[in-house]
Amino acid sequence: MNVARNVAGEVTADGRTLGGTLMDLRNITLRFGGVTAIKDISFDIREGEIRAIIGPNGAGKSSMLNVISGFYNPQEGEVWFRGDRRGPMRPYQVARLGIARTFQNIALFDGMSVLDNIMTGRLTHTRSGLLDQAIWWGKAQREENAHREKVEEIIDFLEIQRIRKTPVGRLPYGLKKRVELARALAAEPKLLLLDEPMAGMNVEEKEDMSRYILDVNDEFGTTVALIEHDMGVVMDLSDRVVVMDYGRKIGDGTPSEVRNNQAVIDAYLGVAHD
Repeated sequence: MNVARNVAGEVTADGRTLGGTLMDLRNITLRFGGVTAIKDISFDIREGEIRAIIGPNGAGKSSMLNVISGFYNPQEGEVWFRGDRRGPMRPYQVARLGIARTFQNIALFDGMSVLDNIMTGRLTHTRSGLLDQAIWWGKAQREENAHREKVEEIIDFLEIQRIRKTPVGRLPYGLKKRVELARALAAEPKLLLLDEPMAGMNVEEKEDMSRYILDVNDEFGTTVALIEHDMGVVMDLSDRVVVMDYGRKIGDGTPSEVRNNQAVIDAYLGVAHD
């Protein structure tokens, strides 16, 4: 799985060229009452890259992902996406811009089938009105057929054909994670956010998920930003890595640069905090 990756604008070992800035986070500060979860952090995400956000527990990684996805609006700083400054938005508005995510704790509908769970990812692409959908004729019928065709492509891509009609609540953990990835992909995102996609998985499941993430990035051209604690996975998958600790940015660069950053080493060893 050791795929060579480089910074934006350079050609990777597998022949890909990373694009310009897709998202730019400028001087982000997020507070909850008197607690500062993120303090004056800036970094960007380039088109076509896999961008990892790492750090010890409590570093502010999930808070940053929630800022990107619109769950939190920072008190200070600016979020720019595809060249436009993004004001305060609700998560569904952010989803319509082309940002989809998975969650640290699986958020699926257990009583619904795999197919129906993935279909919910198409909601941002639904244009027919309530009356059209109730009658299910003409535009609404054509639209749903197109959605189902897209969902079936994703099911094939993630190799979950055999469970497509199975209620999600009956699935083992690793497959639930794959279904959640499928639902996010159904939204056809420009930016895919993955919150600890390998958490709780065994070695074989991690290898499968890593392969799917690489395939999503390579074959669909989807930009990926992920939080992950498995450093082996991070170093293998990522083009660039931003490192947080106590709400601050302490490192940013290629995996090799971050691996040799003394501030990062100290944070993970727990010896850098005065």
